[in-house]
Amino acid sequence: MKQKIVIKVTGNGQKSRSKALQIAVGLSGVESAGLGGEDKSQVEVVGDGVDAVQLTNLLRKKVGYAELASVEAVGEKKEEPAVQPVVWPVYGGGMPQTYVYPIHPHQDPSCSIM
Repeated sequence: MKQKIVIKVTGNGQKSRSKALQIAVGLSGVESAGLGGEDKSQVEVVGDGVDAVQLTNLLRKKVGYAELASVEAVGEKKEEPAVQPVVWPVYGGGMPQTYVYPIHPHQDPSCSIM
């Protein structure tokens, strides 16, 4: 996972800043390093699998005061496709089937035996 690590370093001059950059670039997994901030007092490191605590401790030993300012993930943001709503077709109600048959309301009363 790619990370952007920002470490605040107090250096007395250009020599200590360049030394901090050399230390940062010397670690394995570092892809780019640069100075940032208003007065170029922050070392910005971008890399894959870089240990931020180890880098901060190395800078403290070799350069002087170093404070871990931020660690954030850097990567391509994958846009998830929008969920398409499922549209069901509308079926019209069919005509009910009716049966036609004759209705005999009264039977013939003329013959009761047959």
